[in-house]
Amino acid sequence: MKRRDFLKKAGIGVAATAAVVTAKAPAIIASPKYNWKMCTTWPPHFPVLGEGADLLAKWIEELSDGRIKIQVYGGGELIPPLGVFDAVKSGQVEMGHGAAYYWAGKHPATQFFAAVPFGMNPQQLNAWFYGGDGIKLWEELYAQFNLVPFPTGNTGVQMAGWFRKEIKSINDLKGLKMRIPGLGGKVLAKAGGSAVLLAGGEIYTGLDRGVIDATEWVGPYHDYLMGFQKITKNYYYPGWHEPGTCLESFVNKQKFDALPKDLQGIIRTAAMKSNIWMLSEFEAKNQTYLEKLTKESGVKLLRLPDDVLKTLHKLSIETLDEIAAADPFSKKVLDNYRAFHKNIQKWYKTTEDALYYSESLQF
Repeated sequence: MKRRDFLKKAGIGVAATAAVVTAKAPAIIASPKYNWKMCTTWPPHFPVLGEGADLLAKWIEELSDGRIKIQVYGGGELIPPLGVFDAVKSGQVEMGHGAAYYWAGKHPATQFFAAVPFGMNPQQLNAWFYGGDGIKLWEELYAQFNLVPFPTGNTGVQMAGWFRKEIKSINDLKGLKMRIPGLGGKVLAKAGGSAVLLAGGEIYTGLDRGVIDATEWVGPYHDYLMGFQKITKNYYYPGWHEPGTCLESFVNKQKFDALPKDLQGIIRTAAMKSNIWMLSEFEAKNQTYLEKLTKESGVKLLRLPDDVLKTLHKLSIETLDEIAAADPFSKKVLDNYRAFHKNIQKWYKTTEDALYYSESLQF
């Protein structure tokens, strides 16, 4: 009897000890590892924009503890800059990085997720994405192309651009060849100009050689790095065409759906971090580099005349209405965008406009 009691107690002790050891053992993640490729529309390691893609890959690898490793390829290294959409759609590469208005030829509604002339600024756009229906509509659209999109950066309010000749009236836009993508390009065409779509790495050469007469790009910080001030001194504001341009990353939908839920969440989280990082970079440095452009390079900071802006606004409304009338899904997105914009603008008038734009209340 004593022997049986001893063995019984000994067995319980062994079992308890095993349980403690098991509890203290490190958890082992059984999920497989993924080696992906990301192609971008930017030149390799392009300041801020290409760097954003590099950091996105880095953050995804860090957050996943190495379970997803992404090799980033700049435009032209593996895929032509404007071939990224199709490459990810087909599964040739798993991930892409660019701006949604580059794909207007695929579907006109893509443009609304990048920038709308006289539309929402970055803060309002993020509110539409994360607090409204923006991402839901974006995902619905891109699902048609076997893609899952993510807001992954913002340029902030852009400048109107660099012009070889001064713009004194709307007539000065007639016959103008300008690098300007998306909806802004369509509005320029309505004004009598010619919109030219060039990838980022081709713009300087195009302006220098007279292939284009003008170009918009981003803002003072990045424009300074691009060197446009070496070609022309006429630098115009405000950026009516892109009041807050969202950049994107997107993943092949089949590849994304096959990931464990935690890795899907890591990609979304890293993209959101990149979204905040990029906007912060531009906002922190734009004024410093605007002063460098004007004081060091003799650039003339010029405001587009009121009558030009009013005409461009009118033509923008016409352009948007025409797109909505021609395509049901574009109408669905635009109606949602406009309703959100109208509502949030009321809040801004009560708060930010009243506080920041009164000269007597300047800090």
